[in-house]
Amino acid sequence: MSVNKEIKRITTETLRKMKFDGERISMLTAYDFTMATLADKAGLDTILVGDSAANVMSGYETTLPITLDQMIYHAQCVVRGAKRALVVVDLPFGTYQSDPKKALDSAVRVMKETGAHALKLEGGKEIEESIRNIVNAGIPVMGHLGLTPQSINQFGSYKVRAKDDAEAQKLMDDAKLLEELGCFSFVMEKIPAELAAKVTASVSIPTIGIGAGNGCDGQVLVIHDMLGLNNDFKPKFVRRYLNLEDEIVGAVEQYVADVKSSDFPNSNEQY
Repeated sequence: MSVNKEIKRITTETLRKMKFDGERISMLTAYDFTMATLADKAGLDTILVGDSAANVMSGYETTLPITLDQMIYHAQCVVRGAKRALVVVDLPFGTYQSDPKKALDSAVRVMKETGAHALKLEGGKEIEESIRNIVNAGIPVMGHLGLTPQSINQFGSYKVRAKDDAEAQKLMDDAKLLEELGCFSFVMEKIPAELAAKVTASVSIPTIGIGAGNGCDGQVLVIHDMLGLNNDFKPKFVRRYLNLEDEIVGAVEQYVADVKSSDFPNSNEQY
């Protein structure tokens, strides 16, 4: 299906209509102006300013170290580049989990200082009051269930979640809760495809999958993964559309060689 050029700006209501019409939702991460501009130009529906910036932009092993100020900076850059896509920003670890008032304060800061369109929070019943506070303030919230990277120390690994009956039932209950709380959508990460399809059919709001199979209403990937910017990271759910790591390394190697040999700049490249 081609991009609908008539839609000048994707909104949360646009995503709901896409689910109703059976149109799949495309979503990628971006963390800077240039990448956001390119993704937006390609017709991407939704840009996630993910706390995965901690990994791919800052080199941390987990998403936990990134701060609210850093997320605001990345979001500001992305918003300036996104003219059509809906921009969703992750609230980082420690800014919403235990204190609903702090959650609202964090959410208001992001919305006021970045111009983003929505926020994403990880968890279900555990963060019910935080979600309620934010939604009641008129701020759109996208949920996140299944593997929630901010809880990695509790999980102990990045393995597939909700494979046993108890965790699968909790995920289904949390999905219904997110819908009841007024979330406009939610991500399901690294769960069995059959469960994700069942959850998707049971709710009226769009579901976005990452490692959750083709039964979701949309898909999200980290843009660095799908562009092949890190050949060492090879999860099953990532499809590489380019191999930019080799392309970029090769280009830089050629540049180094050209500088060393005095081939660059040549007579046409100087004043």
